[in-house]
Amino acid sequence: MVRILTTLFLILGLASTAGAQEKANKLFGAKRNASAQAPAAIGTYAKGCGAGLVELAENGPTWQAMRLSRNRNWGHPDTIAFIKRLSVEARRQGWAGLYVGDISQPRGGPMTSGHSSHQIGLDADIWLLPPKRLNLTRKEREEISSLNVRSKDQRSVNSNFTRAHYNIIKAAALDPAVDRIFITAPVKVEMCKTAKRKDKAWLQKIRPLYGHNTHFHVRLKCPAGSNFCKTQKPTVAELSNGGNGCDETLNWWVTDYLNPPKTTAKPKKTPKKRGARDYTMADLPNQCARVLSSR
Repeated sequence: MVRILTTLFLILGLASTAGAQEKANKLFGAKRNASAQAPAAIGTYAKGCGAGLVELAENGPTWQAMRLSRNRNWGHPDTIAFIKRLSVEARRQGWAGLYVGDISQPRGGPMTSGHSSHQIGLDADIWLLPPKRLNLTRKEREEISSLNVRSKDQRSVNSNFTRAHYNIIKAAALDPAVDRIFITAPVKVEMCKTAKRKDKAWLQKIRPLYGHNTHFHVRLKCPAGSNFCKTQKPTVAELSNGGNGCDETLNWWVTDYLNPPKTTAKPKKTPKKRGARDYTMADLPNQCARVLSSR
């Protein structure tokens, strides 16, 4: 009898260990609806989850959610409200509205593909393609591509970048809920050139980043009531030149970043970091277990 009980405990222990090691992105990716909790962003943008997230309607008077098969049109209520505000501004700039890319999964968390961030319902990708109509079918939303605004040499914007793009991105940066906006470096270079000398403080929120030449990525501040949310800290470069980043740190993105200086020094070996798709539940804030298990 003792032997049987010992064996049973071992089996249960192994099952528990296996469950604890299951990848968090598989667990969160399997959830089709939000948790039945009060809205809250939990953890950091690249290591956390979202409670009580809200679905951005697939169709609205001034927006359409894209790539619906991904089921990533969920966000904190503040994020959904921001998207709607910005889509109205896009209409004022002559667009039909906005095409909205990924926000978050229904309960946030790590994703099975793509982003390492977008985990707490406060990130949203806005397409740079000006919508001509807002009645795309589900199939069309899977097949259509956005608009590239970067030149082939990656050093400047191309003719696709318009004053409307400038005004819409500026409006997003001026929104008090927004913490930062990621966009391809040539766009920031152009915006720094175009902005009036005495009106550049808002450019501090515009951050150059590779891979953002067909959309801009808006990141909101931690909302009131989200006590377990951690807003990202700015880097030294982001605070340079009075805080707007329109200096040599920006020029690096369109010079040395594209063509790094040759060096004879041997690169230091650094241990490979675990990515978001390697996270287990033990890597996330404790509150995420309750988000996952909620109805």
